[in-house]
Amino acid sequence: MSELKIRCSSLGKIMTNPRTKKETLSKTCKTYVQDIFKENEFGIVREFWSRFIDKGNDCEVKSIELANLVLEWGLPFEAIHGKQHEFENDFLTGHTDVCTKTVLADVKTSWDGTTFPFFEDEIPNKDYYFQCMGYLALTGYDKCDLAYCLINTPEEMVLDEIRREHWKQNSVWDGDENPEIVAMVRSRHEFDHLPNELRVKNFVIERDDEVIKSIYERVEQCREYYKQLKTK
Repeated sequence: MSELKIRCSSLGKIMTNPRTKKETLSKTCKTYVQDIFKENEFGIVREFWSRFIDKGNDCEVKSIELANLVLEWGLPFEAIHGKQHEFENDFLTGHTDVCTKTVLADVKTSWDGTTFPFFEDEIPNKDYYFQCMGYLALTGYDKCDLAYCLINTPEEMVLDEIRREHWKQNSVWDGDENPEIVAMVRSRHEFDHLPNELRVKNFVIERDDEVIKSIYERVEQCREYYKQLKTK
């Protein structure tokens, strides 16, 4: 299937290295291609949901607004609240959070204060590096901002976490809230007391044509593996 293209958000899966030199593709990469095959050929779609993804979707605009303020991107209203830009080439597809004449950026909303990279000097998640490199390949830009943002978790989700923590700490819970548990959970999800500058951590990813070349080569290998699955 020479037309097989990989979403930028999934590049981290195919770019994982195999355990041995004899293997071309890692188990993670093969599993991902198998999922694509089952979806394309059999109509079987894997459902993927998490509360982390829900928060990211719910708070995406707020995160872009915060990053725009702190990083001084100077984005117009439509760049923040408008539709994401979709791109495609012979190997990849993807949609960017921010793409203007001056700014290419991907914005990540951290789940809570414990997962926000306050002190990291390097990108905590290598998958995001490949995602941004994919955007650079699609757009031709020289650099991409990867901005982690610390946004208050929506109240309904906070209440769910409070209940979850009560059940976690009590095998039998009668429904009465423990003020200490409530305070602990809220401390992880509410950040209005922090200055905006501490709630955005930005990593600048420079275009690397050698990495992009390796991505394209891996896509070709994925296409070959897809053909193998089809002959099975």
